[in-house]
Amino acid sequence: MGKRYDRIDDDLAAWLGRQHVFFTATAPGDGGHVNCSPKGLEAFRILDPQTVGYLDYVGSGVETIAHIRDNGRIVLMFCAFEGPPKIVRLHGSGEVVQRGEEGFKTLLARFLPVPDGRLRSMRAIVRVRLDRISDSCGYGVPFLRYEGDRPQMDAWADNRVRTHGADALAHYQEEFNLQSIDGLTGLDSSVLSRVKSEKAT
Repeated sequence: MGKRYDRIDDDLAAWLGRQHVFFTATAPGDGGHVNCSPKGLEAFRILDPQTVGYLDYVGSGVETIAHIRDNGRIVLMFCAFEGPPKIVRLHGSGEVVQRGEEGFKTLLARFLPVPDGRLRSMRAIVRVRLDRISDSCGYGVPFLRYEGDRPQMDAWADNRVRTHGADALAHYQEEFNLQSIDGLTGLDSSVLSRVKSEKAT
């Protein structure tokens, strides 16, 4: 039988902190494609008992960010791949704080320390104010063993900066992260331009 929580209590916080991967699900408000994305690399943080956040890294798409900008709806799902079966879903209203925007550095301090390679790859922080916290049995989730984080993202970012210059990741985001596959606004191009200008000075 599933359980509802009024807040993230200490026991639930400890369980969430032990999970190495979670999934985000979003959808545009008027048709379009539903999106589900895996998140790892210790990106998740509990900001207060009813607010969570995660570090959003550079990727080939920008669906979650675009959907949040469109309507704010998001759910984060965690599964126990080790130990007793359990699934936790965190429903709420998301907010995108893009790198270079006011408040980004203050919010980032809640996530530190972060390895340098991941700091370089970060494009935004997603903050979610929760309106429903619930769990369910998780009997259908298989046992899987965590062996470690994949090194490819940090290596990709380091190589791109090394071969294309300090603005390489910003240029990549301008090419691939300004619109969703349905044409919704993803990253703010004016903020990206400001980040590049700050690096140049």
